[in-house]
Amino acid sequence: QVQLGESGGAVGQAGDSLRRSCAASGDTSGVSDMEWYRQAPGKERELVTDIRSGTSADSVKGRFTISRDNAKNTVYLQMNSLKPEDTAVYYCTGTISTIFRTSDYWGQGTQVTVSS
Repeated sequence: QVQLGESGGAVGQAGDSLRRSCAASGDTSGVSDMEWYRQAPGKERELVTDIRSGTSADSVKGRFTISRDNAKNTVYLQMNSLKPEDTAVYYCTGTISTIFRTSDYWGQGTQVTVSS
């Protein structure tokens, strides 16, 4: 069974940096894409950044960076120059293959809080 485990910093102040990690575990044969999403209170879930296309939300460009360690099936979200409006639940998602199928998987989500 495939799982995405999230970890890393989750509380900061404006101007701080945090790094989130997302590791795929289980019987995986390949990870073709991984993304970070976030959902702030009262707002729709939005794509933060995507490792395959390099797409980033305008609100995080120049501040957030996604990177990947293929050997560890892990993707990282480096968040710099944090703002209070970055406060949200952050989710990682991955398109992951097993020997049986390719599916999208989601991490459990983590509340990231940035205070002013």
